[in-house]
Amino acid sequence: MLPQRVARWRRLALIGLSGALAVSMSACASERGSGGGADDTFVFGAAGAPKNFDPIFNDDGESFRPVRQMFDTLVTYKPGTTELEGDLATAWTPSPDGKSWTFTLRQGVKFHDGTPFNAAAVCFNFDRWYNMKGAAAQSQMIYYGDVFEGFAKNEGDATGSPVYKSCEAKDDLTAVVNLNKAKGAFPDAFGLTSLSISSPDALKKYDADNVTQSGDSFTYPAYANEHPTGTGPYKFESYDKTNKTITLVRNDDYWGEKAKTAKLIFKIIEDENARKQELAAGTIDGYDFPSPADYNSLKDAGNQVLIRPAFNILYLGINQKNNPKLQDVRVRKAIEYAINKDQLAKNKLPSGAYAQTQFLPNNVPGYTDAVEKHSYDPNQAKALLQQAGATGLTLNFYVPTEVTRPYMPNPVDIGGAIADDLKAVGINVNIVQEPWNGGYKDDVQKAGKQDLHLLGWTGDYADAGNFVGTFFGRQKAEFGFDNPQIFSALANADSQVTPDAKKTAYEQASVLISQYVPAIPLTSSPPAIVVKSNIHNLIPTPLTDERFYTVTKG
Repeated sequence: MLPQRVARWRRLALIGLSGALAVSMSACASERGSGGGADDTFVFGAAGAPKNFDPIFNDDGESFRPVRQMFDTLVTYKPGTTELEGDLATAWTPSPDGKSWTFTLRQGVKFHDGTPFNAAAVCFNFDRWYNMKGAAAQSQMIYYGDVFEGFAKNEGDATGSPVYKSCEAKDDLTAVVNLNKAKGAFPDAFGLTSLSISSPDALKKYDADNVTQSGDSFTYPAYANEHPTGTGPYKFESYDKTNKTITLVRNDDYWGEKAKTAKLIFKIIEDENARKQELAAGTIDGYDFPSPADYNSLKDAGNQVLIRPAFNILYLGINQKNNPKLQDVRVRKAIEYAINKDQLAKNKLPSGAYAQTQFLPNNVPGYTDAVEKHSYDPNQAKALLQQAGATGLTLNFYVPTEVTRPYMPNPVDIGGAIADDLKAVGINVNIVQEPWNGGYKDDVQKAGKQDLHLLGWTGDYADAGNFVGTFFGRQKAEFGFDNPQIFSALANADSQVTPDAKKTAYEQASVLISQYVPAIPLTSSPPAIVVKSNIHNLIPTPLTDERFYTVTKG
């Protein structure tokens, strides 16, 4: 499958969960694959509404959660870890120069519409992404743009030369993906949820590429909203927006272990306290990201609070475009010196959270103590603001509402604490609150309306490029800066295919980033997921990409 040296490296990236990989994993062997009772339903409280259900047009956890249950990728990650394993592909082999990847595909797989999964379907998907037309559609392909850097014709945010070159279906079970250059993100990046494989027939039938934009709003076609068609253990049944429920049903033709519950329902409950109340009332069976303050009371009520390892970054974004003072590195450093990250981790985040000095969790190769550190020092912050002629600085600070994320359980409280720290050193802060699904991400990441903003990232795989490369690998409206030295350093790191060379290159890039301060790393924290006592076999993962087909009730 993988060369031995690469396999060893992937194992090193494994996040150890040996003592707590699953809840009640003692279910008898005869139960596996049985499919459970016909009336079984697992109801999960979602923290927000999905944008849509087409994997390629999504980049947030609340959209990915239902998508992951319906779709498969070529490779995936072993449950509870960041280690690769086969999914729709049973083996994957790079060419010596890293510019081609040959996938041996799984036999006997069908899409939900009954059409066969084969190499032609794989190539159809890769060619679809590469040839996507229109600025609106391309702008929503966040992950594709970060990994593949460009399209056949760049019309949206992507400005780079495309990494993707072509795809060949050698036979029904052999697909070869050719690249214009080697990229260190592979093979891990082939497991990205955005790169899930859809039915070519359904994509064509339901006009999947027809994304339109009006002002700051995007409209998605029937495929994305009503007919997502993958190969996964659950199939799409309905999305009742009035009652805020997404209903999936078991795919009885699934190629792997059949789902244990006949139905999987996501009930959208934006308020964390309301999710807790519904769990107590028994109207949901579990929910994600409980407030750290509620852990003990949830356990006392007989629930299971499952803690994931920290594999995320919360950061304070800085947009240099709108306020010239933010283009002065002394001002950006002053902002970092002003923030008491240790208190933030202690008071606003779960137990086990820690203050960050860089944009990588400390268990990802590339993390280094050599970064330039700007620890809490209000006096130094004031001095730098004075030197830069930025006393009395006023900044618009965008903070999301109606959302709970793994890296920020309560963004309004976290934003308030940061604002208080900034005000203490003389920075005037105008907090702008905006709903997560009410335009927040488009305003800060596309339009760049803010001076400061609160955002974060959970790693998709154990590679530094998935963090720092995603943030700072190219010009983005979110940060509004152009630094060819950082872009070049990250491109160099991403081109390395040996673990040692990649690690060293990312360490060097992390040092450059810490000196430039394009944004401020705040904390990394271990998010939790909570389920009732009668829920078994839910496997928590550091990637927060839990698959619910293993879950049983009773």
